[in-house]
This record gives sequence, C-alpha cells and structure tokens, in this order.
Amino acid sequence: MAFALSSMQVTSTAFGNHQAIPAKHTGEGDDVSPALAWQGAPEGTKGFAVICHDPDAPLVKEGSYGFVHWVLYNLPGDITSLDENTTLGTLGMADFGKPGYGGPMPPEGHGSHLYYFWVLALDEQTMLPEGLTLPELLSAVEPHLLGMNRLVGTYERA
Repeated sequence: MAFALSSMQVTSTAFGNHQAIPAKHTGEGDDVSPALAWQGAPEGTKGFAVICHDPDAPLVKEGSYGFVHWVLYNLPGDITSLDENTTLGTLGMADFGKPGYGGPMPPEGHGSHLYYFWVLALDEQTMLPEGLTLPELLSAVEPHLLGMNRLVGTYERA
C-alpha cells in the first residue's frame, strides 16, 4: 500500500485528537458515527473514503490485525465534512460482519484502545459496490490515493 500522509487536518466536534470518544458513538451508547470534518485536502482531490480502525484489538485476520469499525467510500470530492450518523457515501463491511458504522467496544478489562478515523483523499470519484472489506477498498483506491490523515480517539469500556 502506498502511504501518503498529508497536511490535511481531520477534526470532530464530538472529541479532540487523542481524547475520549463520547459513549454516544460507541457500542455501549447509541452507536452512531461521529461528525467529522477535514481541511487542506491535496490539490486534485475528486473523492474521499473514511475508515475507522482499532489497532489495539486482539484480532489477527486475513493478514492484518486490529478491528475495523467503519468503511465508507464513494464520497464526493467537494465535501469537507460528514454529519453525525451520516447517510452519505457507500457502506463497506466492518469486522462486526455487517456494513456500516460500529462504534468502539473493546473487550472488558482490556484497557483503553485507540481508534483511528482516517480520511483518504483520492484523485477520482469512486463508484465502488457496497459491502467492500477494508482490504478490498484499499486495493481499489491505492492507485488513486493523493493523501491521507487521521483523527485519533480513545475509548475504554466501562
């Protein structure tokens, strides 16, 4: 995979970088995706994808590790934010076994986990089918990746 960390800034009105994710956005709450915003997308951006990944989850699967909480793509290049519980884009398959957002819910007693909300800037507007897994999405968008950056939230199960 071509990594393309960029100067794009990713923020949320729900939590700050390396701050606690409110229960509302977790499996213990309403389980709705947080609002996200980004600025400074690379020149030539025509589409976006969003991923939420927990690298602290004790799971190894299909040559990768961690737990995928959200795969969202086919987002147009003229947007700079997603509302809470967004209906924009096309849903990919999370590791919960269903498409859509599934909020943080680390195993009991496993301590605080980090949740990476990645925004990927692409040089084309994608029209990919619903239900792609994270590896399938990354394989499809890698040739079109202009830049990416993330917002990191934390959560520890009560």
